[in-house]
Amino acid sequence: MDSDGPLISVVIPHLNQAGDLGACLASLQSQRLSPALFEIIVIDNGSTSPPVEVMARYPSARLLHEPEPGPGPARNAGVRHATGEILAFIDADCRADPDWLLNVAQALRSLPGKTIVGGDVRIWPRNKETLTAVEAYESVFGFRNKLYIERHGYSITANLSARRADLDKIEPFVGIQFAEDMEWGERARSAGFQFHFLPNAIVFHPARRSLRELCVKWDRQIQHYLNMAQGKPAWKLRWVLRSVAVLGSPIIDLATVVSSDRIHGVTTRLKAIMILVAIRAHRARKMLSLLRQSNTVLWNRSAGV
Repeated sequence: MDSDGPLISVVIPHLNQAGDLGACLASLQSQRLSPALFEIIVIDNGSTSPPVEVMARYPSARLLHEPEPGPGPARNAGVRHATGEILAFIDADCRADPDWLLNVAQALRSLPGKTIVGGDVRIWPRNKETLTAVEAYESVFGFRNKLYIERHGYSITANLSARRADLDKIEPFVGIQFAEDMEWGERARSAGFQFHFLPNAIVFHPARRSLRELCVKWDRQIQHYLNMAQGKPAWKLRWVLRSVAVLGSPIIDLATVVSSDRIHGVTTRLKAIMILVAIRAHRARKMLSLLRQSNTVLWNRSAGV
């Protein structure tokens, strides 16, 4: 790489989220890492109205276009045009902590090669004093990246970073029919890479605004899981057993709500438990119903994701 180039390339897939993108870019503009050390690449993935006006407020950021639908192909386009030694991925509806890029850079300088970094993803509530029921639930169960990395071996792509030299050794992200972070993580592990959780590399994600939006999010995710499960030995039986386990899982996860340090107060914990029971029941019903339905997956802001 040219020594005059940026240290980090920040890659942001975008679809119909111009307002959120503005907040994301503002948070990147407030990074404590020198602006000379990073570039910002936004990849629009077919928005009804591309975010031209938002991008005009941040002239240092580049706007690209990727016609193939899905955040995976959009990220791949960003990678192709990136010039940094490090690639840092964030979603358009996220906000970066001021030290996000500085902590990513320091970590990847000290960690061994073939290490992929996943940071913490926290909920950004509308009112920090009074959480809605969905915000209370997602504060506990949304974006549990430490769990994903340490137990399941992958990081969500809303807060994922890697050296360019390492990233080039892994095949690109897959399309919209699969959970690209899980699928890519599985291939990275097979190629000998390790995931490292970095708690001080923090981004914030807004909670869903309603139970319906949360259900829509899970509908898409469950379809991804089904697409990945199909064709494996006894997959239908395993799928049914998994749906039963999901239905009964609130009994186990009550302890997680009670002991969580991300929410406080009896009322807030009761709100989280109410959504926990409702969403697990919805997930179990959806898993069983999908055995008789199409495997089409959509990602679109207008659909409430």
